[in-house]
Amino acid sequence: MTDTTTLVELRQVTFGYGERVILNDVSLTIPRGKVTALMGASGGGKTTVLRLIGGQNRAQKGQVLLAEPRGQVGKPMDVGTMDAAGLFSARRRMGMLFQFGALFTDLSVFDNVAFPLREHTDLPEALIRDIVIMKLNAVGLRGARDLMPSEVSGGMARRVALARAIALDPELVMYDEPFAGLDPISLGTAAQLIRKLNDTMGLTSILVSHDLEETFRIADKVVVLANGRIVAQGTPDEVRHSTDPLVHQFVNALPEGPVRFHYPGPTVTEDFDRKAKV
Repeated sequence: MTDTTTLVELRQVTFGYGERVILNDVSLTIPRGKVTALMGASGGGKTTVLRLIGGQNRAQKGQVLLAEPRGQVGKPMDVGTMDAAGLFSARRRMGMLFQFGALFTDLSVFDNVAFPLREHTDLPEALIRDIVIMKLNAVGLRGARDLMPSEVSGGMARRVALARAIALDPELVMYDEPFAGLDPISLGTAAQLIRKLNDTMGLTSILVSHDLEETFRIADKVVVLANGRIVAQGTPDEVRHSTDPLVHQFVNALPEGPVRFHYPGPTVTEDFDRKAKV
C-alpha cells in the first residue's frame, strides 16, 4: 500500500469461525478523510471487518494494513502480525463507537469521556477537564456533563459515546450501528454529527449501518458485503443503481431475492411427514 490517500487496506483477507467462513478473499481500501459505509444483510461480515482492523480478530489469510500516521513516511503495518505493544499503539490512533454506546453506567457523562484520557495519558486533571468540555461541546452536550448515563436519552448516550471515541483525537473512528434504536430526530442529529466531525477534525470514518437513507446521505463510499465477499462498492449513487440482484434486493428492501425468508432446511412435506423418523 503506497497510496498516501489510503489509511486502511484489507488485502485478500479470509476469516471465519470454525467451518463458517465470514469473509472470503476480501480486498478493500478505506480512503483517508472520507466516510466509508459497510452495508449488507445481517451476518455479512461488517462488524468482523471492524474487529479485524482493531486487532480483536486476526485474519486467517491475507493482510489488514494500517498506513503510517499522516506526515510520516514508512511501510504500512499489518495489524494481524502486531505484538501487544504494537496493537496498543495502533489502537491509540482509533476511536470506536460501540452499538448502543456502551457507556460505563456508574460513571457520569464527564467521567465517561475523561476515562480514555486518564487511562492512556499523564495529562493534569485541569487539562483533562478542558478537553472533556471541548469534546462534549462538539457533540452538543456540554451542559449534560454532570448527568449519569441513566439520566440521558438513547440519542444523547450515543453522542456521549462519540465524545469519548474522539477524546484522544484519533485518526480513524469506527461506528458499529450508530443509528440503531434512535428516533428520527436523534438519528438525523447523529448522522449530521458524524459527517461534521469527520470533515472538521480531518478524521477517517468507517460506518456499519443498515439505515440506507441516512447512510447514503453522509457516506462518500459504500461497500456492500454478502456471502463472504464484496458484491458492490462505489459512491452511494453507484451502489443504489447496481444491477447485482442481491444489492437490488437490499437497496429496495425487497422480501424476496437472493436472500431468502426461510432458513435452509428440509421441505415442509418432509418435516410434516408423519412417517418420518424423529
